[in-house]
Amino acid sequence: MLHAVPPGRGDPKPPRVTKTPRFVELLRKANEWKALLESGVVASQAEITLREGITRPRVTQIMGMLRLAPEIREHILAMHDSSRRPQITERVLRPIGVITPYRDQLRELHKFLG
Repeated sequence: MLHAVPPGRGDPKPPRVTKTPRFVELLRKANEWKALLESGVVASQAEITLREGITRPRVTQIMGMLRLAPEIREHILAMHDSSRRPQITERVLRPIGVITPYRDQLRELHKFLG
């Protein structure tokens, strides 16, 4: 007997799971920490390191995302979950955040995105 469907070749691939890009989660975390600092719930970034179990330099890196232009931060926070690898990464954003004029940050980001 002939079958229209070929025999299975193992388990079918599960559908790709959509995932929030890591840098979006980090920006959300930076906003959360900023609120904790401003409200006095935590006294310093050193206290955040103890609460989170990460190093001071890492807290500084994550908090540095708050130096991004407001338009860039809004764009990042509005990004949808994706099953694809995002073009932007935290490593791309870090050097952009140290650029002082926001318009230059936007220009650099647009250059990177092409």
